[in-house]
Amino acid sequence: GRTAVLMFANVFLILLAYYFIKPLREGWIAISAIEGLTKMEVKAYSSFAQSIALLFIVGWYARLADRWDRVTLFTRATLFCIVNMVIFWFLQPNFFFDNLPLSGIVYYLWVGMFGVFVVAQFWTFCADVYTDERGKRMLPFIAIGATSGAAAGSWIVDTLVDAGVIPTEALLLVATLPLLASILLVRAVEQREGQRASLAEDAADPNAGSAAKPEKASLWSGAKLVLLSKFLLLAAVVTLLTNWVNTNGENLLFRVVQEALAVQARDQGVMDERSLLTFVRDGTTVFYGNFYFWVNIVALLLQAFVASRLLKYGGFAAILLILPVIALASYTVMALLPVLAIVKLMKIAENATDYSLNNTSRHVLWLPVSSAMKFHGKPAIDTLYVRLGDGLAAITVLVGVHLLALSTSEFFAFNVILVLCWLVAGVLLVREHRRASEVAHEPS
Repeated sequence: GRTAVLMFANVFLILLAYYFIKPLREGWIAISAIEGLTKMEVKAYSSFAQSIALLFIVGWYARLADRWDRVTLFTRATLFCIVNMVIFWFLQPNFFFDNLPLSGIVYYLWVGMFGVFVVAQFWTFCADVYTDERGKRMLPFIAIGATSGAAAGSWIVDTLVDAGVIPTEALLLVATLPLLASILLVRAVEQREGQRASLAEDAADPNAGSAAKPEKASLWSGAKLVLLSKFLLLAAVVTLLTNWVNTNGENLLFRVVQEALAVQARDQGVMDERSLLTFVRDGTTVFYGNFYFWVNIVALLLQAFVASRLLKYGGFAAILLILPVIALASYTVMALLPVLAIVKLMKIAENATDYSLNNTSRHVLWLPVSSAMKFHGKPAIDTLYVRLGDGLAAITVLVGVHLLALSTSEFFAFNVILVLCWLVAGVLLVREHRRASEVAHEPS
């Protein structure tokens, strides 16, 4: 129990820091203009570039994980990110320097790396600590710490930055403090659990280590396996469409936010370039702080009170199909009323469902399939097909802006078409999952 409390506090601090820097990402990219591109295009293309970069960053991180023990890896990776945060603090627009070209795009790419080096590595560390029945009891409790930290970080950005208690320029420096504390908590956990693990290994069967380990997953072998299995192909299509729709929605939300801020700046007489940059950056940062706060609060409530009950009474079909059903209703409403208040409300509903109920469905999906599918197909789907969804979202913006000149309503209407395809693929995947479950439960 004491270890779980330490882990709860640790992930709370990490997500607290993450949601200090994440809204700032949106604010900075909003003032990173590139000649000939709209703000939505800059964000969409940066998101696609981030997804490509992450393919290489994950591979690099895996090599570091093979070289260092878990505490050394966590400590050095976190310290590396803290140093980066101090550097970005110096480079913020209109602070020590003017708005440096491409600095917002570089920061946008870096936030994705932070997610791998700090956020994802915590869950890897957690899975490494909890390898037995204790994990089944404690991981849900620790997960509440993550959602609580995310909500607290979003609330601080929304409330304290908007009130002027914490200036936007200070967010990066303030975020270093919980990260430094997280390093100390990881070392405290290692001191408790490392000795326990050593004793367990000494008492274990000396021949246990000779058991065959699963073959390492290869993205390309997994991609080939996807094409040979109807179950995996449908899982890949659903993953691709989910990410394509959601990324389109994020890009469109950003567009609506920037249009609303432009109107506010004009109404308030903010005209000179320096003041306008500050107004847009701060306004975008505060908006996304509030947006992420409500997404995390609703996700926490759904995860705590709805996910398990929906799975119990509705089965896999209900837990998988609820997100596209909500997305269909949301994007239909947004296509008819593309105003900021409506778009924000609908995106909160979609993202909160994605982070809670749909996240549960992603875990349940793989329960009845073979180890070969899990170790080869799943990594390919979670990387290649997710990134392909980001790429298609970038192409959607490129074609929609430059070739078709789509309005915001027409972009939302296109997303409705994608959601209908997503629903069809989801229904087919439910059928394949049912068949796989029947096979798995047949007596051998």
